[in-house]
Amino acid sequence: MSDLVVTVLRKKQEAQDIASFELARADGGPLPAFSAGSHIDVHVPGGPVRQYSLCNDAGEQHRYRIAVLRDPATRGGSAGMHDGVREGDRLTISEPRNHFPLVHARRSVLLAGGIGVTPLLCMAQRLAAIGADFTLHYCTRSAARTAFRDEILASTFAGRVQFHFDDGEPAQKLDLAAALGGHPAADTHLYVCGPTGFIDFAVQGARAAGFGSDQIHLEYFGAAPQDTRGDGTFEVKIASSGQVVAVPAGQTVVQALAAAGVEILTSCEQGVCGTCLTRVLEGECDHRDLYLTDEEKARNDQFTPCCSRAKSPVLVLDL
Repeated sequence: MSDLVVTVLRKKQEAQDIASFELARADGGPLPAFSAGSHIDVHVPGGPVRQYSLCNDAGEQHRYRIAVLRDPATRGGSAGMHDGVREGDRLTISEPRNHFPLVHARRSVLLAGGIGVTPLLCMAQRLAAIGADFTLHYCTRSAARTAFRDEILASTFAGRVQFHFDDGEPAQKLDLAAALGGHPAADTHLYVCGPTGFIDFAVQGARAAGFGSDQIHLEYFGAAPQDTRGDGTFEVKIASSGQVVAVPAGQTVVQALAAAGVEILTSCEQGVCGTCLTRVLEGECDHRDLYLTDEEKARNDQFTPCCSRAKSPVLVLDL
């Protein structure tokens, strides 16, 4: 995919600690088409590349809109966007990719936790446009932290959205069982995006309600910290050259390979986006990503070298 140069047409404070950015091609041309659930890579001023979901109508090609939460534990991405990007600035972005697509379903349930609303807002717009049956449950700490609230309330699908605030009355808080609507039909699908704890809570409730794995669709925007105290050294072997590289504790496979002159394209560096996905020809992986499904991990034929490691002494990589 080619990178694109865009201009920041508008920067807007959408809620406490959340800013949106409206982007258009710097040359004035149309942007590549995208579908609900898509994201783009943004080269943030200062160096890091971060993924942000598109939250405008997927029928638009004159602009992309993203929203960024200022993360107190930022590694440079959110602070760079909030503090370093202004209207009129130019940014380099990727073309849209979609690892979180809508599927045809009789009924869709959308569960958003905080800034996880961004891909689900685009989904709600699409589902409303085609007259589909859906509900959106939007959970935040407070009304002040609820991005796009006024926009949603003014939309054609406002009646399909329920807001749930942590600091609100007990009666308005999320009742997951009620939101899921009891035992689902085979053509009911659930889409969840938010913090890891929120997603885990939703998935456990969905499975208890009878949702199958193929009916649950997830989008993580950050990985939980890993316990690395038991990490040891292992080796990776490059199948094409026979080169063997040691990966010590405290170093990722990507970092070890880069030090040995072997570059792997990365983006999120947390096992969320799948950019660095690499085929494994031999060995047993220690999967630590949020990108692969349980079934894909069980096949043991690919892994994310930005965060995953090895259970066997050697992994042979298709590089």
